[in-house]
Amino acid sequence: MPKTIRQLTGNLGEDVACKFLAGRGYKLKKRNYLKQFGEIDIVVEKDKVLHFVEVKTKNVPSLDEIDENSYEAEENVHKWKIERLQRAVAAYLMEFNVPDDVEYQIDVVAVYLEEPKATGERRTRVRYLPAISL
Repeated sequence: MPKTIRQLTGNLGEDVACKFLAGRGYKLKKRNYLKQFGEIDIVVEKDKVLHFVEVKTKNVPSLDEIDENSYEAEENVHKWKIERLQRAVAAYLMEFNVPDDVEYQIDVVAVYLEEPKATGERRTRVRYLPAISL
């Protein structure tokens, strides 16, 4: 079954987020960890801390139009989404036998994708929100 535009956009956003995190020294552990009660988009590690990353992607006509008053992709990380993430994190920790003393946190990466130019080029902007409050 072909992927929807929404799925393709989400996958592209996750690709951008992975590159962004790798460029900042994060080591990829797992991508798209899926359980029936929740999903973790990206799991990375840096400085012995596990980061469970929720990626939110938004298509925008122009990156130049994004300002502090515009819609923020991370606004879609609602309370129920955090609860599902927490359940998925607990399952991940158990499934991979992560020791109890390992530090971890939930982060959000917001990816803005500018509409492609005639040349096919597409600019992106990334906002990283570490350790969102639970």
